[in-house]
Amino acid sequence: MKANPLPESAILETAEDLPLLESTETWSKVNSGTTNLDGLKTVAGQLADAFSVLPGDIKLVDPDPVEAVRPDGSVDQVQRGQHLHGSVRPDAPVRILLTGHMDTVFPADHHFQNLEWLEEGVLNGPGVADMKGGLSVMLGALQLLEQSEQASRIGYDVMINSDEEVGSASSAALIERCAKDKVAALTYEPALPDGTLAGERGGSGNFSIIFTGKSAHAGRNPDEGRNALVAAADMALQLKALHREGLSVNPAKIEGGGPNNAVPDHAILRVNFRPKSLADQKEAQNTLDNLVGIIARGHDLNVHCHGGFGRPPKPIDPQAKKLFHLVKSCGADLGLDINWRGTGGVCDGNNIAACGVPVVDTMGVRGGAIHSADEFLISDSLVERTQLSALTIMRIAEKGGL
Repeated sequence: MKANPLPESAILETAEDLPLLESTETWSKVNSGTTNLDGLKTVAGQLADAFSVLPGDIKLVDPDPVEAVRPDGSVDQVQRGQHLHGSVRPDAPVRILLTGHMDTVFPADHHFQNLEWLEEGVLNGPGVADMKGGLSVMLGALQLLEQSEQASRIGYDVMINSDEEVGSASSAALIERCAKDKVAALTYEPALPDGTLAGERGGSGNFSIIFTGKSAHAGRNPDEGRNALVAAADMALQLKALHREGLSVNPAKIEGGGPNNAVPDHAILRVNFRPKSLADQKEAQNTLDNLVGIIARGHDLNVHCHGGFGRPPKPIDPQAKKLFHLVKSCGADLGLDINWRGTGGVCDGNNIAACGVPVVDTMGVRGGAIHSADEFLISDSLVERTQLSALTIMRIAEKGGL
């Protein structure tokens, strides 16, 4: 308990004194595309320094190994950057999780590298909304919390990963560990420009299906060959036939083939599934498993499926509704009209919800055009959303939960 805690309204007003915009600009000026390990190392160090103002243990955590299927069909490991993890008051009776990511979709050689004010209050730049601005909001909210008398009643973990934009494979286990025993979670993906939050989310599964056939001369003995490219195309068509309301199936790429005078003995099919429910996900997985055998027998070759559903569907269950309504109530107290709607996009909120923890995963800044060179941040939302998060956390502490 702080000796002279400020009143709640006075604490929230101090958000305007925090370097929210300056931090966002500093972090956004460093390219931290998921594959840019040097840039990620720089940003990770900046974040570790910034979050060290919080009490507790802040550290960088090595990524878990991640496998990838190369175009030649070989499976090897890809490198990811370190993740940031912090734990404050781990023995508190009420504990929450706050998550974000430091990586962007823009690689080191992408042309989109600089910040520019499009107009007053609208900042264009790589990661300003997704999610360097959100990280500023997260840190700012926790700094406000630490000024309040509620701080002693609540503990929290902070997790900022380096691979969210490619599915969080190297941080999935860390997310699961951090989610354990939490009453709620807040994730700092950007809200829509009007402040609307993402509600329920579908899931996502990515698969690389490897076809190994038999080469033969296209003129002399073609029937002795086993055409891997044709098998991959057959699989793509049969998978696409599964596409329906509630289950999007996107065969995205076939790699392989060779010269016109040879039967191709190698191909890889890349495919993405977007199930809206766990039942849809189970159906997709079962059908895929069955098709592997059907295609292998029908084309007399080997088929190996690599991948999985890294983002389970995220429904809005009763606890999630309570958290959303708490955020809406806090917004109303701040003069904000908070609403939410379903989206087909995925994020770490999917993984957190799969751990049984209610999550609102768009607590970041208002912005838009993410994943493009038109990405923008509405700068007024930095203070607004910092206050919204801080008040939400304080109310969770006051109530002892949701």
